[in-house]
Amino acid sequence: MDAIDAKRCSLVLVDYQQRLMPAIDRGEEVVRRGVLLADVARELGIPVVGTEQNPAGLGPNVAAIRERCAETLAKDHFDGCADGLLDRLRRDRDGATQVVIAGCEAHVCLMQTGLGLLRAGHRVFVAADACGSRDPRNHALAMERLRQAGAVIVSTEMVAFEWLHTCRDPRFKAVLARLKDAG
Repeated sequence: MDAIDAKRCSLVLVDYQQRLMPAIDRGEEVVRRGVLLADVARELGIPVVGTEQNPAGLGPNVAAIRERCAETLAKDHFDGCADGLLDRLRRDRDGATQVVIAGCEAHVCLMQTGLGLLRAGHRVFVAADACGSRDPRNHALAMERLRQAGAVIVSTEMVAFEWLHTCRDPRFKAVLARLKDAG
């Protein structure tokens, strides 16, 4: 099993949309974890891409997520890969084989995007604590389905420390401070 490698990885934040988040179980915590992932990724030079499902209907992503994404793709398909996500990831980091994903709803757009990334040959890591659904049972089922399909289920801290790889990394203290602040 390979580790998450910052040099071969991108972060995709799926559909943390303003009108959706109040209905998401643990919605505020899910957003905080997504923001933490994005902040660590940016600290380490890892590309961050967002998606928004039908933004005319569900509104844009919450500002804290949107401002941390290099680009946010509007989409109509539940699987972001069907609306240009794969091309966007290739532009960011040609040859990258790993994608960390997080977002909402875990059992719809997040899961279908993860499955699309797996079909395209990517190694997919799902930051479960930064994912949400309206019903926690759907979140659990989505994590199990993604695991069965070949994705690796992880936490935001697992991702951060694997991206760092060593405490000798000159950015370690800055990342550690972010993790401590996030609780």
